Amino acid sequence: MISDADVVIVGAGQAGLSLSHELEAAGVDHLVLERGRVGETWRGRWNSFCLVIPNWTVQLPGGHYRGDDPDGFMPKSEIVSHLVAYAESFQAPVRESVTVTSLEPADNGALLLRTSSGEIRARDVVLASGGYQKPHRPPAAAELPASVQTIDAEDYANAAQLPPGKVLIVGSGQTGCQLAEEICESGRDVSLACGRAPWIPRRLDGRDTIAWVNDTPYFDARLSDLPNPSARLLANPQMSGRGGGHDLNFRTLQAQGVQLLGHFIGAADGRARFAQDLAQSVAFGDARYADVCELIRKTCAAASVRPPEMPQPPPFKADAAESIALDDVGTVIFTSGFRPDYASWVRFPQAFDPGGFPIQQDGSSTVVPGLHFMGVHFQRKRKSATLLGVGEDATVLAETIAKR
Repeated sequence: MISDADVVIVGAGQAGLSLSHELEAAGVDHLVLERGRVGETWRGRWNSFCLVIPNWTVQLPGGHYRGDDPDGFMPKSEIVSHLVAYAESFQAPVRESVTVTSLEPADNGALLLRTSSGEIRARDVVLASGGYQKPHRPPAAAELPASVQTIDAEDYANAAQLPPGKVLIVGSGQTGCQLAEEICESGRDVSLACGRAPWIPRRLDGRDTIAWVNDTPYFDARLSDLPNPSARLLANPQMSGRGGGHDLNFRTLQAQGVQLLGHFIGAADGRARFAQDLAQSVAFGDARYADVCELIRKTCAAASVRPPEMPQPPPFKADAAESIALDDVGTVIFTSGFRPDYASWVRFPQAFDPGGFPIQQDGSSTVVPGLHFMGVHFQRKRKSATLLGVGEDATVLAETIAKR
């Protein structure tokens, strides 16, 4: 049997719940389907995971952070609790443990969802499955021998779970740096294959750097402001919210004892090989820090506000090995980012660009009528996929759906 619905949202994370809240306020009948439980993606992060941006950035419509530590960083249990309480606050129509296996055309311009609980025909469908859909591994990963355990970041829980031996982490964005720090603190030997990633200090003049950046136009940048569409895949700035928040970047990791390497290029003869580009990766991050500093200075000057002291990065010694032996490597963890995975279950291939991202305007497909998206990287702005910006996008998309 096929049931009918006006609007179906797929995903009950911050994106899906924010839109549900706004549709509820507009009196639009809808349904939210979640493969697991509310906040399922957050539940799956590693044990010590916490926010990297401050708690005050949780600005969901009707669900802003209201705790007593706005400048702190919620651990994942509190993030999940916040989302569960948010859903309960407006009785979000969530159906948990429902997996959507495909989305395809239906009669009369409707859309058909095939799910683990039956088929649903809807006028409008919103894919709010988030920006973290399919872990990405570089092609060179296929050259690693089967004798070496390889996992993705989403499969890591804690250092104690890993088999004996050294740990090689491939990918140096926020996740890669946080795991390298944590595993090194546990007493393990850690090597980090580094790529190009920005970094910023945790605080400037005692104020969180994210607050300084939020005063600038940075988070409101649109996809058209980037040099090319692939630039949206750039890693988030290296820093940490763990332990009250602290600096975390190539320099702090090197000082901690993590072996820094160039980017991973393959494996042969029992050794993992790396490019000789560590110095360039560090210089790239330093250049992005300089860009942020300049943006803060310009914003402060326009507001006649004294800018914070922004120290120059100290010298860096890039003395990286070209290869390491795999005999004593117990685990390789890939933290190379994520890519969209709509194509594996959405039967509208024309709705996505060559990179797998939706072809959309303000969250609505410009190719398939009735198909919408939430939580996409640069859906409208740089902050679209964050707790800071998803609410703004939800308000805009809810207005569009209500008019339909």
